[in-house]
Amino acid sequence: MKISVVGLGFVGTVTGACFCELGHEVVGVDLDPGKVDLFARGRAPILEPHIDELLEDVWRSGRLRGTTDLIGAIAETELTFVCVGTLRNPDGTQDISAVENVVTKIGEAIAQKGTFHSVVIRSTVLPGTTRGRLMTLLAQTTGSVVGKGFGLANNPEFTREGSAVADFREPSRIVIGEIDPQTADRLVSIYAGIKSPVFRTAAETAETVKYADNSWHALKVVFANEVDAISRFAGVDGQAVMNIFCADTDLNISRAYLKPGFAFGGPCLPKDLSVLTAWCRSNNLDVPVLAHVAESNEGVIVRASSEILGSGLTRIAVLGLAYKAGVCDLRGSPIAVLVQRLREAGRSVRAFDPDVSRGRQLTTRHDYTDDALEGLGDVLVEDIGTLLEWAELVVVTSRASQYSAALSKLDPKHTVIDLTGGAEIA
Repeated sequence: MKISVVGLGFVGTVTGACFCELGHEVVGVDLDPGKVDLFARGRAPILEPHIDELLEDVWRSGRLRGTTDLIGAIAETELTFVCVGTLRNPDGTQDISAVENVVTKIGEAIAQKGTFHSVVIRSTVLPGTTRGRLMTLLAQTTGSVVGKGFGLANNPEFTREGSAVADFREPSRIVIGEIDPQTADRLVSIYAGIKSPVFRTAAETAETVKYADNSWHALKVVFANEVDAISRFAGVDGQAVMNIFCADTDLNISRAYLKPGFAFGGPCLPKDLSVLTAWCRSNNLDVPVLAHVAESNEGVIVRASSEILGSGLTRIAVLGLAYKAGVCDLRGSPIAVLVQRLREAGRSVRAFDPDVSRGRQLTTRHDYTDDALEGLGDVLVEDIGTLLEWAELVVVTSRASQYSAALSKLDPKHTVIDLTGGAEIA
């Protein structure tokens, strides 16, 4: 099938490359000519494991190209994935203006095209948005109705930064939020090369599943840290408590996030949890646990900050700066928040994170690194030996393989604060 993908960030780039790998023709569309140029030459505008090799392979096939011309892309394709970002307003509500703008332009392009075209929302939007606001925009701009002049569906992604390509290739399930059957049939067809359960459901269900997933992952991290705080107060080992807890898999509890560690973060969990709870408040839905998850997560950062500042030491080294190992993304990183607060408190802070350092070499560095932490160039260091010689206190945020050498060099002169709880968060 001929597919266009609008938005060449993490989701769009992986979506386009992986569908091309499945044999489809893909046109990547973005307003940023730098991203388009990289994508069109088979190079990734993001830092993500395996994406560079994959893009290079599919580029050689001749089925991949990039453009800033949305109207042209719609004209030559049959189905369009909308992968632009959704933001959070200052009051916590969702800002879908970027999605609305793209959908409006897609509708205008479909009107010029004059033939049936399927639009698939992959951006994370609140329940009711696809069938409501977005379908209304398409009807207005195309002058037609869903199922006739245009098709519409919601197809949430469940990929994680750091393992997005693998997650796309072998997903736990494929969820198709159906509005018209022709578009849903097309989605079933283009996913045919992936052997995973397919759920054809209502668009509202698909939208809600995405928030259920991200809210659950956020809740698991906070839950484990609250149990750890209680355990510490009781004088018992929080890891031992949670190991016993996780041994019960009869209720389908995943172990991935149920380990005491540091706060959750990243570009998705904080934003989507905030948007969902704001939406619940606006609809008078009482969700007291979810409503206080962010507050509890903030408490983890506050406790870590208090412990570090309470040491009285001023030269602080941080191992790992992104919100998890293996990614360059500082957006929503609780570690970046911690570093900023320590600097504001007058401490000298330097950090070692080879993934962030590599990410800063991308043309899109400001999107994912520099704009997320003020003075990042002064904080990030390349030589771990020099850093450890300088440091009085070492904050361990990750035990991933890229930090093994650094961890082996710690000696009794260092005060060490381990925020991982001895376990990695997936």
